[in-house]
Amino acid sequence: MKIFHSINDFASTKKTILTLGTFDGVHIGHKKILNKLTQSRPDASGSGTENEKYESVVLTFFPHPRMVLQEHSDIKLLNTIDEKIDLLKKIGIENLVIHPFDETFSRLTAEEFVSTILVDRFHIHKIIIGHDHRFGRNRTANIDDLIDFGKQYDFKVEQISVQEINDISVSSTKIRNALMEGDMALSNEYLGYEYFLTGNIIQGKQLGRTIGFPTANLKIDENYKLIPKNGVYIVKSLIDGQTIFGMMNIGFNPTINGKKQSIEIHYFDFNSDLYNQKIKVSILQRIRSEQKFESVDLLKEQLKKDKKTALSFLQKF
Repeated sequence: MKIFHSINDFASTKKTILTLGTFDGVHIGHKKILNKLTQSRPDASGSGTENEKYESVVLTFFPHPRMVLQEHSDIKLLNTIDEKIDLLKKIGIENLVIHPFDETFSRLTAEEFVSTILVDRFHIHKIIIGHDHRFGRNRTANIDDLIDFGKQYDFKVEQISVQEINDISVSSTKIRNALMEGDMALSNEYLGYEYFLTGNIIQGKQLGRTIGFPTANLKIDENYKLIPKNGVYIVKSLIDGQTIFGMMNIGFNPTINGKKQSIEIHYFDFNSDLYNQKIKVSILQRIRSEQKFESVDLLKEQLKKDKKTALSFLQKF
């Protein structure tokens, strides 16, 4: 996959087949659109349809438009930009353009966007878009306007029908809400994969070592990444080529009067040093809410119960 960090960096002598959006989560609804795009590419032999004459492009934006246009927006995103890139690579996207979204870009009228971006820069042959897509300054233009522009500037508009989208009935907002409730079953179903956190392992207070539950402390640098509801979760990571299961606590460690939210993972049957390593933690299931215990010994007993619950759940893996 070729990655361009601005519309101005993209240059091709071919016409393009393009889709655009924020694609936060790259969930099953997004994949409905993205798969139509990848199916527009020629096969490996270069034979087949007219499509070998065109390049396929995904145009997305960062920061998220709401971060720029809503002064006090506290939106949290399902993916960091690096996570989104990795997810799009797996789908088989040919060209990914990540354009910096700012107020100047947001002020482009619908016709300016079509003529200067889609037509002049991308030499568009066809755009694949959801039926409810809105664009241009203040998001005033809709799919009907886009179809009219297509007639004016000689490009095709392939619309994802209402029925196709409704068959899935999924959105990034629904997934965010599910995660904030700790509903991993629903969020993972809508995503089409297990929600994950990516960060570096840093040194913590090391209380876990003293009670037989050593933990890896995950630090996520991107403050816009959505962290699920506080509590205890069953998780897995791929470490040195091996899938390692464990349980993770998100919260404030109230038993020891913690003041700052932390993310701590106890991996089962694993004792290698992970400090300073970048780890991806996939979240399978929520076990319980975070609790304050009267003593560390009671905390230890609860962790034993949590582990038993986790191991029972993992028997199906």
